[in-house]
Amino acid sequence: MVRRSLLILMLCLYQPGAWADQPSILILGDSLSASYGMSEAEGWVKKLQQNLPDAQIINASVSGETSGGGLRRLPGLLQQHQPDWVFVELGGNDGLRGFQPTITENNIEQLITLSKASGAQVLLSEVMVPPNYGRRYAERFQQIYHGLAKEHEVELVPFFMTEIATDPNLMQADGIHPNREAQGRIAAFLLPWFEQAIAE
Repeated sequence: MVRRSLLILMLCLYQPGAWADQPSILILGDSLSASYGMSEAEGWVKKLQQNLPDAQIINASVSGETSGGGLRRLPGLLQQHQPDWVFVELGGNDGLRGFQPTITENNIEQLITLSKASGAQVLLSEVMVPPNYGRRYAERFQQIYHGLAKEHEVELVPFFMTEIATDPNLMQADGIHPNREAQGRIAAFLLPWFEQAIAE
């Protein structure tokens, strides 16, 4: 009777396809990935998870996060979650605060290096700054991501806000953050990149 009870308990605890056996992706981003202005369930990360049942997506994004802030948090996150992939979506707040591009570049490079050193692969999201910061600054900022992706041989994901940011119907009143309607579009845009990562 005791052995039978133990067997039943083990069967209840065992779940095929449990998180431990599934590829994991750590999202290291800012408010664009942190469901700013809405519940977490309404954000693109949760919607993406619904379309990737065979993967575990860990959202470690924080509103207002800079590349430097992400760099300070990353070692602990890597140790805690031991992800297979790290999706880096940082730098936007650096640009909005007018940081020197070299600072952002150095931080993003360290994010890539630390992730790889932990055994994780990297998906690097391109990030752009508004054109009012000047063409020269905007181009230099954009070059950060293209240059680092090439140098470190990581996948560069096009900025998911490129088309959304120009459509007022998809933006919140502040003109910076995507609204609820945009979340599904972001998830659909990113889905092929994440599917490819998982397939690898």
